[in-house]
Amino acid sequence: MEADFTPPALPRRAAARVAGYFRAAADRSLPWPRRAASGAKAAGSMAATAPFLLLAYTLVLIPFTPGIDDIRKAKAEAPAILVSADGKELAVLKRMNREWVELDQISPHVIEALIATEDHRFYQHHGVDLKRIAAGILRTLQGDTEGGSTLTQQLARNLYPEEIGRQRTLTRKLKELITALKIEYAYSKQEILLTYLNTMPFLYNAFGIEMGARTYFDKPAAKLNVLESATLVGMLKGTSYYNPVLNPERALKRRNVVLSQMARRGKLEQSQFARLKGRPLRLDFERQPEPAGAMPHFTAHVRKWLVDWADRNDYNLYADGLVVETTIDARMQAAAEQAVARRMQMLQAVFDVEWALPSDRLLSTSAGAYAGMRRQLQPFAHFWKARADLLDAFVRETAAYRQAVEAGAAPEAALEALKKDAAFMARLRADKTRLETGFVALDPVNGHVKAWVGSRDYAVDHFDHVAQARRQPGSTFKAFVYGAALEDGMTPDQRFTDKAVEIEMGDGTVWRPSDASLPSGREMSLRDALAYSKNTVTAQVMQEVGPDAVADFAHKLGVRQSPLEAVPALALGTSPVTLLEMVAAYGTIAAGGERRAPLMVTAIRDRDGKLLASFDSEGERVLSPDDAHALAGMLRAVIERGTGRAVRSQFGIRGEVAGKTGTTQNSTDGWFILMHPRLVAGAWVGFNDARVTMRSSHWGQGAQTALPIVGDVVRRALLQGAIDDKARFPAPPESMFQGLLKTVAGWFGQDQAPPKPKAERPRTRPAPPSDVQPDDRPRDRQRETTGAPAPAAPFDEMARIRRQAEQDLPMRVEEPAGAEAVPPEQTGEIAPAR
Repeated sequence: MEADFTPPALPRRAAARVAGYFRAAADRSLPWPRRAASGAKAAGSMAATAPFLLLAYTLVLIPFTPGIDDIRKAKAEAPAILVSADGKELAVLKRMNREWVELDQISPHVIEALIATEDHRFYQHHGVDLKRIAAGILRTLQGDTEGGSTLTQQLARNLYPEEIGRQRTLTRKLKELITALKIEYAYSKQEILLTYLNTMPFLYNAFGIEMGARTYFDKPAAKLNVLESATLVGMLKGTSYYNPVLNPERALKRRNVVLSQMARRGKLEQSQFARLKGRPLRLDFERQPEPAGAMPHFTAHVRKWLVDWADRNDYNLYADGLVVETTIDARMQAAAEQAVARRMQMLQAVFDVEWALPSDRLLSTSAGAYAGMRRQLQPFAHFWKARADLLDAFVRETAAYRQAVEAGAAPEAALEALKKDAAFMARLRADKTRLETGFVALDPVNGHVKAWVGSRDYAVDHFDHVAQARRQPGSTFKAFVYGAALEDGMTPDQRFTDKAVEIEMGDGTVWRPSDASLPSGREMSLRDALAYSKNTVTAQVMQEVGPDAVADFAHKLGVRQSPLEAVPALALGTSPVTLLEMVAAYGTIAAGGERRAPLMVTAIRDRDGKLLASFDSEGERVLSPDDAHALAGMLRAVIERGTGRAVRSQFGIRGEVAGKTGTTQNSTDGWFILMHPRLVAGAWVGFNDARVTMRSSHWGQGAQTALPIVGDVVRRALLQGAIDDKARFPAPPESMFQGLLKTVAGWFGQDQAPPKPKAERPRTRPAPPSDVQPDDRPRDRQRETTGAPAPAAPFDEMARIRRQAEQDLPMRVEEPAGAEAVPPEQTGEIAPAR
């Protein structure tokens, strides 16, 4: 019966017998002749069963190797393409720096050298050369390690390094063998050869024979001669070991081995070989730049997300021909790149000149005046002379210094040696004094990112100052302080006294926020305090609301990646954040309190145009419409009569806009963020190393550095019709009761609702009267002075600025307003508590 039939009985008996042989061989109680006989039987049994075990293990590995469909797909590899919202190609996401060429575009010497050296029976085998494997095993046993892999097996490793593995194990070799057989099934011999030649690695991020030829000999693969072909083929045995740039002697010997193999296989005459093997290596080395595409920083940021999406959805980003539709507006992107290039060139000249001279006085309010002076001076000459200690610190932080010390050099000797290296020091100084920037713009209604400039030049600086760089935001962070105050029950017209403030810190120190002018002692509304960026009032508001509430407010609006230290000085932007976070948070205000995460990709299609996935950014209500509208109105006052007046007076931008400038201590960072109902744009300007600062308070403020970049882009967007100049910020819904209340209030000459009730909090204590009188206070007391004396009566100054703004007309766009800019954006000072 079926229940009595047990097919595995024979294998079980055989296994039991083999196990008995091993037990007998290990049993010391038995005579040694019997133990020896049992050991011999055990070894014979294992030798007889080993091929079957190896075959079984090989069959188990088949599902863990690339499938036939994957191999066929690799033949038609098509990398993903990024396109803008208006259909312009932005980038091609290649796996590696490679240019595919056909066999007729490759020198015949390369093919002859490759087959003669690596696989002379290439056209006879079917992926695995059993004779070569046997010869390889024999030579390895003799102590001369030799690989037995065919070109097809090597191609399997090149195409699927992760699936096959990198360690020298039996499993890897079996996977390689299985994959090679599959490749032979899917490819013709010519296709295998073509694919191999286009995937060979040649160091320096060069892949394929074309990039190898250009890298080492500065010529296309079609023009390689015999010696050059042999040199490149010789590298395949070990690219680093036989690197002709770093190891020319080894590379020369290996090249001659390749030439001898060509002669042995009849591809060279012996007389030719004798003549060629004495020739020296002749290189024309030049690293080949990777094609960065139109938007390298944006592409790098999107690529990370796309790789994850492709992995989760079983697509190959580098082979499936995906078309990725982004949110970028090509015209706005071009305008942003041009604005960055123009302004940064002008500002670089300004700071090159200012830091070249001992005097810190303002030379001119026209950036054009500095371009001529720069040609007559040594940029940053005074800076390096005055900050010799900083220069030494910069040298000690370099990789060259660390390598010298690790190699055994004394620290001071390594320092002095590098300082005597003129080329090294020139590169270091240029790197540290290169002014950098970041710009990003998005639509607050849907979160679409419209433009993204990560640095002045990607070829020089790969670091992304939009999404990677974290810098102190300065006064641009004040929007969150006043927004939290509105949520706490304050109104834009609530008044605080402009007075000196001292705030005791937890560590026993005292924080004294200050402004360019001495406190007036007069009252000021929250709206005016934000418009004129009053640090003393902002600090008082922070104390009323509390640092935790401000940090939470910033977080819910969009500052979600950077940690915020909930301390009083946070009011003035002391916690570093990214530009993308700040612009996204301002986008929440412009959208009436609905937060949307920045969106960069709207759809992904296959190579035939079929939609695979679509994306949008869902809105999340994080701020009431009333508070969002009130905060937008307060930021509008910054543009109308505050630190951002140049938006209208110099760039002629009309319609409903709001924003905020920002400048950090010692003019280290310059910020500006502009809000339009359909576009929020922001820029940051500064040096990569915060120990290098912008010198004069006039040119170092955000109104001079970042504002002109933003103003230029938004002006052009309006002129091109990319955004509607008649758009308005979302107004909160008005109930019937609110409408009636407003009508009645109008009868009595009141146009504001009564302030909302709020909980009482302890106020900050006023500082003792200053010993410095208004008439004799030092003009350079703070870094943010504009060169004009600060008025003793702030409200008279406000009236003057309002009158000036009413008289301003659209003017040239080369220079933003300078002498009239309202300055104060500082972090104040920390002093020991009394």
